Amino acid sequence: MRLNVPFLDERELEEIAKVLATGYLTQGPKTAEFERLVAAYIGSRYAFAMSSCTTALHLALVVLDVGPGDEVLVPDFTFPATANVVVQQGAVPVLVDIDLDTFTINLDDLRRKITPRTRAILPVHTFGCSADMDPIMALAAEHGIPVIEDAACAIGTTYRGRFCGNIGTLGCFSFHPRKVITTGEGGMITTNDPRLAERIQLLRSHGGVRTGFWFEYEAAGYNYRLSDVQGAIGIAQMAKLPILLERKRLLAAQLRARLSDISGIQSPVEPAWGGHIYQSFVILVAEDLDRDRMIRDLRALEIETTLGTYALHDQPFFQREYDYIAGQLPVSHAAFKRTITLPLYPQMSEADLDLIADGLRRVVAAQRG
Repeated sequence: MRLNVPFLDERELEEIAKVLATGYLTQGPKTAEFERLVAAYIGSRYAFAMSSCTTALHLALVVLDVGPGDEVLVPDFTFPATANVVVQQGAVPVLVDIDLDTFTINLDDLRRKITPRTRAILPVHTFGCSADMDPIMALAAEHGIPVIEDAACAIGTTYRGRFCGNIGTLGCFSFHPRKVITTGEGGMITTNDPRLAERIQLLRSHGGVRTGFWFEYEAAGYNYRLSDVQGAIGIAQMAKLPILLERKRLLAAQLRARLSDISGIQSPVEPAWGGHIYQSFVILVAEDLDRDRMIRDLRALEIETTLGTYALHDQPFFQREYDYIAGQLPVSHAAFKRTITLPLYPQMSEADLDLIADGLRRVVAAQRG
């Protein structure tokens, strides 16, 4: 059983065929339509398709003029791309511990780490679970700091009824194949600020402005565009998004019920503010269980699993460059060592869920004798 299988059918093929028939393959009308669909769905004024969520995060920092000497507050338990883009701007990623129930940024540690050099807060909606955005936004407003939502896993996630990616100053989405919807690779950056939107529009495609038959280049921009082939896939995927979200939530509830009697396994927590879409179904295992052995044993049963994500302060780069020590952020460290991502995708059957639960029982029993 694979960890994830993208939900694709003839609708993607039909949309791609339309693009191929035009001979216009680079960013064009299909990508623009995909942007309009995403903006309308989350309620943002602007949406710009990007080559990845990583490039979206990078451009968000660029348009906020984050640079050398600045600090950006980043949750420690996240994929390295969230902090790598800060490094690439010459700024300093200040790593913040998390809450173990939601795996999202810890508000007390966030508050402690704000300094006069803080130029942005970058909360992550981890595994499709929203960070607690109201106090984050209040804290940001108090200090005059913009907020970039890393909503890579969170297309369709809501926070108290509002769509993630449309709460902060900017929002960044991923359409990697492990996400709820995919364009193969790809991302999106959203905002309601017309000044930021104008800068994103300019910098996304080499810094050029069309004047008649050619361009004038007003900035040293980037090539962060999304092709029309990918945009066409995105259009087909957006039509399926409500059904895919409903299916993911149903399967998550059924899997949670099947795991409830397994000692030492904690299923994902539904936060008080709601909105978890279960982009990934990540369990927390007890301290007496060997997580890495569990992953190996599950794979031997042909159930593909992996870790949750990374504690950045435990990684060699961040220790070497910023003097972090393994375990310095204890909750993130625990999550890094004790989480397992289980398979969860819309095509799964109840028999598949039974297989996962039975496999977990076996590998836990094997360790506990």
